[in-house]
Amino acid sequence: MSDTRKEQERDELHRAIWSIADDLRGSVDGWDFKNYILGIMFYRYISENLTNYINAGEIESGNADFDYTLLSDEEAKVAKDDLVATKGFFILPSELFVNVRKNAANDENLNETLEKVFHNIEESAKGTPSEEDFSGLFDDIDVNSNKLGATVAKRNDKLVKLLDGIGNMNLGNYQDNTIDAFGDAYEYLMSMYASNAGKSGGEFFTPQEVSELLTRIAVIGKTEVNKVYDPACGSGSLLLKSAKVLGKDNVRQGFFGQEINITTYNLCRINMFLHDIDYDKFDIANEDTLLSPQHWDDEPFEVIVSNPPYSIKWEGDDNPVLINDPRFSPAGVLAPKSKADLAFVMHALSWLATNGTAAIVCFPGIMYRGGAEKKIRKYLIDNNYIDAIIQLPDNLFYGTSIATCIMVMKKAKTDNKVLFIDASKECKKVTNNNKLTEENIAKIVDEVGTREDVDYFARLAPYDEIREQEYNLSVSTYVEQENTREVIDIKELNAQIEQIVARENVLRAEIDKIIKEIEG
Repeated sequence: MSDTRKEQERDELHRAIWSIADDLRGSVDGWDFKNYILGIMFYRYISENLTNYINAGEIESGNADFDYTLLSDEEAKVAKDDLVATKGFFILPSELFVNVRKNAANDENLNETLEKVFHNIEESAKGTPSEEDFSGLFDDIDVNSNKLGATVAKRNDKLVKLLDGIGNMNLGNYQDNTIDAFGDAYEYLMSMYASNAGKSGGEFFTPQEVSELLTRIAVIGKTEVNKVYDPACGSGSLLLKSAKVLGKDNVRQGFFGQEINITTYNLCRINMFLHDIDYDKFDIANEDTLLSPQHWDDEPFEVIVSNPPYSIKWEGDDNPVLINDPRFSPAGVLAPKSKADLAFVMHALSWLATNGTAAIVCFPGIMYRGGAEKKIRKYLIDNNYIDAIIQLPDNLFYGTSIATCIMVMKKAKTDNKVLFIDASKECKKVTNNNKLTEENIAKIVDEVGTREDVDYFARLAPYDEIREQEYNLSVSTYVEQENTREVIDIKELNAQIEQIVARENVLRAEIDKIIKEIEG
């Protein structure tokens, strides 16, 4: 598909979402509204995904006119067990998006109908391997909420608008671009509301370009990997970037992530489905990663990408058990209670495969502060785990203007040096934010690959120098800033001043002469 056509489709999609938002404005707060639109989009997606799967199978068997949406529920039930085993879920024809939407305007109990449908979809996975992936998925779509309207009639009116708006979205031909369109709509919604998402506790939505950069760094030199992991996965954008960059079939054992916030955890699972990642190819958990990691049986991971929350509080040494935790004990000290940043770094390192790469967005303070953080940096450097530190431009993230860094870690480096990259100018300004362009990303990724010194941009610093700098890992300590001020030659300047003074004297003499003549 040509880029222009893709852009047109994307614009059309964004306009469709914006008009639904406009329709519902005033009754549903932006961030809550996102849950409704994503939930209903997800409902449409899995309805169509199941229908297309069944229809394709029947057509292949010679049943050319078959259409699952027209089947009776009784006829459909026969295939339920087989479908759950393959797809992970089941939907009766009467409960498919297209059929519920058809009757929506005349259904006085639309809210109850949708509640029942969502319940049945979750129930269909109960007691099967996909149960965990479907359990509670629709919890954030409260069809009886006062936010939708004060009365049942008003709520149903909003639900009809939602079903129609999402039903009218042009998501293209399934063989062609649908998955991208669903994923794209998701990402547009996330960025649309990221700025007013009440971003507290140092959590920020990771823009697409930062995800792209992190992922491309983590997969340098690889065309396939065993597993991808994000210990603070949010809505899953970083995990899905690996699927995009490598191709989802080249992540052999799938995508693993953990997320503490239940709403975001539900969004992450929905996001997996919307990007056509099957239920048996992802494992997303809902718990505190630092205190209750859920993937002990799945580590190590060949690719770890993450943008953990900046400077959040954690139990640290208030919890006597943590210093004996195999993830944290090697450094001999825990990250400070008021700043868990390096606890996430230690966790990621612990679960990284010997042949793997971890790329983590970090708050700059952890690179130079003293105390426990310095001791952890010493451990990381003395054991040669840090491959590169990249200083990013400020103002890249929605909701915060801080300049972040990327820490790249490996367990099997070929040298005992750390590459420092000053990418603080690698961006272009777009409205109030800075944005990494394709060229910026390529330049940084190439440098991580070649590890060559480049004036004012990158420097490969030997271990001894880092030790001399007392384990300070700030990029500015190692990469010289270019002096863009004009160099002034004093001798030449003095000569120019002399000429100006001489010329002034000549002019003065001439002016005096003219004045004398006038006064004459």
